[in-house]
Amino acid sequence: MTRNTGLTATFTGVALGVTLLASAAHADRFTFRIGSGHPKGPAPYVTTMSDFFVAEVKRRAAEETDHSVNFIESYGGGIAGVSETLEAVQTGLLDFGGYCVCFEPSNLYLHNFPYFEPFGPQSSSEAIAAVRVVYDQNPWLSDVFEEEFDQQLLGLGAWDNYHLGTTKEWKTIADLKGVKIGGAGPNLPWLEYAGAVPVQSSLPEGYMAMKTGVYDGWLMTPAGYNGFKYYEPAPYYTLIGYGAMPVVVMTANKAKMADLPDDLRTIIEEVGRAWEDRNGVAMDESQAAGLAALKENGAIITELPADVRAEWAQSLAELPRKSAMEADERGMPGTKVMQDFIDAASAAGYEWPVEYDLN
Repeated sequence: MTRNTGLTATFTGVALGVTLLASAAHADRFTFRIGSGHPKGPAPYVTTMSDFFVAEVKRRAAEETDHSVNFIESYGGGIAGVSETLEAVQTGLLDFGGYCVCFEPSNLYLHNFPYFEPFGPQSSSEAIAAVRVVYDQNPWLSDVFEEEFDQQLLGLGAWDNYHLGTTKEWKTIADLKGVKIGGAGPNLPWLEYAGAVPVQSSLPEGYMAMKTGVYDGWLMTPAGYNGFKYYEPAPYYTLIGYGAMPVVVMTANKAKMADLPDDLRTIIEEVGRAWEDRNGVAMDESQAAGLAALKENGAIITELPADVRAEWAQSLAELPRKSAMEADERGMPGTKVMQDFIDAASAAGYEWPVEYDLN
């Protein structure tokens, strides 16, 4: 890959210095670099990376092996931004990275499949469980990380249930026509029904963009909306229920993992899967806490009427089929992956508000 060459050059010296230090140290001492473009706190998956994954790997290594493990933690873009983390792990600038695949629409197009099937499971725990079934049934999804980007998938994370925040109050769908609304990219087609103007952006940019009128709304979860204080420039928060989105991954540099002793590698892999389970619970708690905090901080929270929500879902009935077809045309198992997600969620008891037909 050739993008972000400046990023690579900037940190080559850092990586070299750490490598030399590691080679001079004892063989049973390991220092890992872990990071994310999102900050700890406002992004709950980053909080669990630090408070659970890092802490648990260190604890188990100390208790179960003769190895000493330390982590250099860099969140909030300290080493790599939200669209740079995949490459940072690939090149070894980071040994472990957490990122949303929504910022890799070309490299990881199909991995965004939950975005292509909106109004899915509302609970993060249920959504992650359904997506795990899809990954297990379609090894291609995990193989892409190893074969194309030199990294190993450790676990899945999520954003909790998505809703819509705006700078101005709106009462009907017609009120959103022409309104500029920011989002992560794959979720922007959700706005087609309302006739809003989608704007590709990222969480760190949203506050000032709405404050200065670059755009007038944002598709975001309660935790993210509250954590980044979006309620200040855009206090109107409408509960729509686009669904929880398991589109976050944590990966490890493939070469780094291959060089580790078997016992330490096993611990990292096991804790990575435990981190996945922890994320569902953390995000469900985050949804409730985020809504409570938004209300306390002065956000004006309303709920979209059920009949309007059903109409909105029906208006997007073609999105899954078109997205699956595009993936198929790119040589990816699009139709199968997306049908498996529908089936996995249904098998777990979720009732979709619209019947998506992928054929």
